[in-house]
Amino acid sequence: MDFWQRYRAIDARDTRFDGQFYTAVRTTGIYCRPSCPARTPKAANVTFYETSAAAHDAGYRACKRCLPEAVPGTPAWNVRQDIAGRAMRLINDGVVNRDGVDGLAARLGYSSRQLNRILSQELGAGPLSLARAGRAQTARTLLVSTSMKLADVAFAAGFSSVRQFNETMVEVFDLTPSALRAARHPKSPAGSTALTLSLPYREPFDPGVFTFLAVRALPGIESGTQTSYARTLRLPQGDARFRVEYDAGTPGRPLTLTIGAVDLRDLPALLSRVRRLFDLDADPVAIDGALAEDPRLAAAVARTPGIRMPGALDPAEMLIRAMVGQQITVAAARTALTQLAAVGSSSRSPGEGLDRMFPTPAEIAADGCALLRGPRKRIEALRAAASALADGTLDFGYGDDVASLGAKLLPLAGVGPWTVGYLAMRVLGAPDVFLGNDSAVRNGIKALEQRQDYLGGGSGGAWTSSPDFREVSPWRSYATMHLWRAAAHPAAGVRLAPRTDAPAAGSRTPEKAIR
Repeated sequence: MDFWQRYRAIDARDTRFDGQFYTAVRTTGIYCRPSCPARTPKAANVTFYETSAAAHDAGYRACKRCLPEAVPGTPAWNVRQDIAGRAMRLINDGVVNRDGVDGLAARLGYSSRQLNRILSQELGAGPLSLARAGRAQTARTLLVSTSMKLADVAFAAGFSSVRQFNETMVEVFDLTPSALRAARHPKSPAGSTALTLSLPYREPFDPGVFTFLAVRALPGIESGTQTSYARTLRLPQGDARFRVEYDAGTPGRPLTLTIGAVDLRDLPALLSRVRRLFDLDADPVAIDGALAEDPRLAAAVARTPGIRMPGALDPAEMLIRAMVGQQITVAAARTALTQLAAVGSSSRSPGEGLDRMFPTPAEIAADGCALLRGPRKRIEALRAAASALADGTLDFGYGDDVASLGAKLLPLAGVGPWTVGYLAMRVLGAPDVFLGNDSAVRNGIKALEQRQDYLGGGSGGAWTSSPDFREVSPWRSYATMHLWRAAAHPAAGVRLAPRTDAPAAGSRTPEKAIR
């Protein structure tokens, strides 16, 4: 967006752009979200920043009226597969807090000096400033949403000292932590020990993501319904347990995160991963607008606005799950993964019927493969992948781009283009992946075409768009989600062809979806 496009957005107070850029006003010394209800400033006094960190570094403080830190993040970090996007995904996951700037730079293959220069040029702030802004945002959320002690808030948000925490909050918000809490803190439920936070998102929101996760949930590790999802999770500092619930009947349709157990040092990483899991930083209006332009998808988008692309809480786990699920149905994959999960350790923080952890790659390599049934080559491929993850030979994650992900995974036996594309969607949040060879995608296209005919629309000459859906780029991953749903829920009277395209068992790239 250029200056005047952004200026028109703030003049319209368009909430769709909250979190995607920030408006700094020289005459007041504050920065706001685009939808701030204050009077629109003169264009001559406005500077736009890509990140709140850049506004901080330029000497601006956050607006107390619109609270620009209390908004969804920008979807740009998934759309952008460049070094800036990769760095932001890792910073949001807490890498700078854990490993410092040198650790972040090493993961990205740059020197810390080069990385600082690139991010300052691209985003207006270096990695330390970007991480600091993230800490301030996490701290504000904890202050206004929980009864945690101020010192606990400081360390949970990633600050190294209470003094640093106090100074940052005053500098960013022009309020002490105590004053910020007094102004906004709601009453906590009596006797509550869990952390309960509200997760901001851009509307509309399709809760189908809960169903997607629920049908794949592994007993003892995960549980899910059409409006809730809970699981245990292994984070850098220890075990965690959380639940996310969606209430469509309450004003504002809140998404509520309840954290039953977590090491406070892991809290920023947990918040970031939960947001990625539910794709809460997406811009559904922009996505739906582009998808609806394709005649094959228009009706599906109208029926299901705000569809989300499920993310991944753990990249290594997602690779294992994808490999186990190749060539079999979702139900069969769930059965096999439940058997495999038996080698996982007990959770150190059990609760709500969740008492186990998904097995580590080392546990799978040592004992897990003996529990699996199927072609020997497939099981050996899984064992080799788990061993490579366990000994560090294979290391991939949120800091990769699609190209580097493929370079790391394609040399593995049992991994081909479908698996790489699926992991790019789930782990990287890559928005423009189209799995054209996927049988469910083809069945989804057929279902939409036949639904059109069945309902009397008649496809006629309407289905003249390209077979790879390039017209809806860069949102083809979301088109894939619509096609999967259409294949899973065809209209009455629509019959789909059986799957016949799965490679032979034991082939070099046994690519069949665990969707």
